[in-house]
Amino acid sequence: MFNWFRSLNPSEARAFYACFGGWAVDALDTQIFSFLIPVLIATWHMSQGEAGLLGTAALISSAIGGWGAGMLCDRLGRVFIMKLAVAWFVFFTILCGFANSYEQLFVARVLSGIGFGGEWAAGAVLIGETIRPEFRGKAVGTVQSAYSVGYAVAAVMSAVLFSNLPDHLAWRSMFWLGVVPALFVFLLLRNVKDSEVYLSARRQRAAKGTAHVNPLMIFHRSIVKTTIFTSILALGVQAGGFALTLWLPTFLKTVRGFTVAEVGYHMVSFTVGSFFGFLIGAYLSDALGRRLNFLLFAIGNGIMIPAFLYLPSGQAVLFLLDALLGFFCFGIYSALGPYFTELFPSAIRATGQGFSYNFGRGVGAFFPAVVGLLSSAGGLLSLRDALAIAGCGAYFFVLLAIAFLPETRGRDLSEIPDLAP
Repeated sequence: MFNWFRSLNPSEARAFYACFGGWAVDALDTQIFSFLIPVLIATWHMSQGEAGLLGTAALISSAIGGWGAGMLCDRLGRVFIMKLAVAWFVFFTILCGFANSYEQLFVARVLSGIGFGGEWAAGAVLIGETIRPEFRGKAVGTVQSAYSVGYAVAAVMSAVLFSNLPDHLAWRSMFWLGVVPALFVFLLLRNVKDSEVYLSARRQRAAKGTAHVNPLMIFHRSIVKTTIFTSILALGVQAGGFALTLWLPTFLKTVRGFTVAEVGYHMVSFTVGSFFGFLIGAYLSDALGRRLNFLLFAIGNGIMIPAFLYLPSGQAVLFLLDALLGFFCFGIYSALGPYFTELFPSAIRATGQGFSYNFGRGVGAFFPAVVGLLSSAGGLLSLRDALAIAGCGAYFFVLLAIAFLPETRGRDLSEIPDLAP
């Protein structure tokens, strides 16, 4: 299954490890916050709406950071910007652990989000350009499986820390310990270089006197359709995932009635399913093509979300539903990175990917807030109903986008034409 991995050359392998670590750290931070929501609601007497806004604000700032990093990547290089992004979110995540009020945590989360968004924008382009075409889908999809590793670490940290420390110290320790893996990622990046695809394209543009391309060229008539529908695709993939992952621990605790420790175990099951979803999605992406992969996982999510939320079930059955929900919720991400890499030309690849992915992230970030506001005391819906509507509704955008985007499996990046005049 992993024969392709043994075929990677040293530069491909170094990029793979660094990006895998970056994705894991991103997921670790996201999931840490979702575990802390019930504790912070009790500690600072927040409403569910305020908790949702806190998560949404961080996602919006990460979208801004990702778009900005994408533009800088095309000018300054993928590796340099990824290093800068990692250093940025390490600093502000540490500050999150020192927050003494809702307002302080809000500011620290917003600032740390800028770094997380920048890390994805740089890393996604770096791994997509570095890996050869025949392995691109598998490699990028496997890198994204690092999200499951990050989620698993967060679940274990939550179970261990809240079982052994008082709540007021446990939640702060979650943030502080969460930055340790990021330091290792920074060390890995010391030996990673920008891809030859990027460097060659940059030399060619310099020879023509056009070393820097206007970032607004992603709206040029020859590429604007791609920009629009990749943005819609990113919205659909991420909005459902954000709503589910942010509120899943709270749903399990408040609706299903589980203890904090039991929630941690269910999240481990969810994470195991998501890990296999990433891996199998990566292989299906190369075997079936990018578009069919998105179609299958969107349909799977449309089935599994209501099954998980509404089917009456005991702990044993729910563990299975946890895993299946995680499989479809995150398996759909596996084709996103390689697909975007194959759709944009080198001159604006990071800008295009950064904008599209982070447009989806920014707009999708409102979904957790909407779920929180609709399900707050006196709200229109229960938490279960709000999650069902937000989760299933998001994947409609996936179906819309793939109807207008081409298949790109196996595309040679050096053969993608530059922007038409």
